[in-house]
Amino acid sequence: MRGVAAVELALLSIPLMMLTVAAVDFARAMFVYDQLAKAARDGARYLSLFDPTVAAEYPTDAAKSRMLYGSASPGDSPSPIVPGLTTAMIKICDRIDASACDGETFGGVVTPSGSINLVKVKIEGYVFTPIFPGVSRLATITFEPIAATMRQLF
Repeated sequence: MRGVAAVELALLSIPLMMLTVAAVDFARAMFVYDQLAKAARDGARYLSLFDPTVAAEYPTDAAKSRMLYGSASPGDSPSPIVPGLTTAMIKICDRIDASACDGETFGGVVTPSGSINLVKVKIEGYVFTPIFPGVSRLATITFEPIAATMRQLF
C-alpha cells in the first residue's frame, strides 16, 4: 500500500493541470474580448461627438488610435491594448461613409422620437492565440465582429 497515494497524485495531476491551463486560456480570451468591446464603445462614443460632414474636423485617426492604444496621442513606441490588434481591423461607418457596413443606414434613421444619425465602430478579424494551443485543442480563435453603434449629436 505504500506509494499508492503518490501514484494516484501522479495520475490525477496531469488532467488537473490541463484543466487549469484551459481555464487560464479561456479567461484570457474573455479578457481580450472585453477589452475589444470596450475599445469599440470608446471609439463610437468619441466619434459621436463630431460631425462627419466636416471632414477636416472628423477625427477618424484619433478614434482609431484611442481604440488601438487607449490614447489619441500614444507617444513614440506605443503597444496595442491587446496583442495583434491593428488599425486595419477597425472599421468606422457613419452617414457619410457606410462602405464597411453593407446594407446598413446611418443617416436619418427614423425612431419614435424623430430622425437621428448614427455612428458604428467595429473590430473585425481579430485572431486570439491561446498561450497553450495544444491543451485547448484550438490553435487560434477568430472572434466574430465586435461592434458598437451610438447616436451622433450632429
